[in-house]
Amino acid sequence: MNILLFMIPLALVLLVIAIWAFVWAVRRGQFEDLDTPAIDILREDATERATRARVERRRAEAAEAAEARTGAADAEGTGTPRKGPDAD
Repeated sequence: MNILLFMIPLALVLLVIAIWAFVWAVRRGQFEDLDTPAIDILREDATERATRARVERRRAEAAEAAEARTGAADAEGTGTPRKGPDAD
């Protein structure tokens, strides 16, 4: 029973904090426009396009470098044998 002497005031304090946080958010305009953020996530901006292009370019360069390394190693006969339709 003694735990109630601690839990009830704690619950009331948490309730007051939650109400204060809600009132603060309403006064700051957090609930003014609920539709635009949902649409903004679907839009693609210029920065995202540039980042995607840069990542794709780096992947292509890495693939070319790996292919060049594999091709050079195969020419020397020290690389791993190629697997696939073009293997000897």
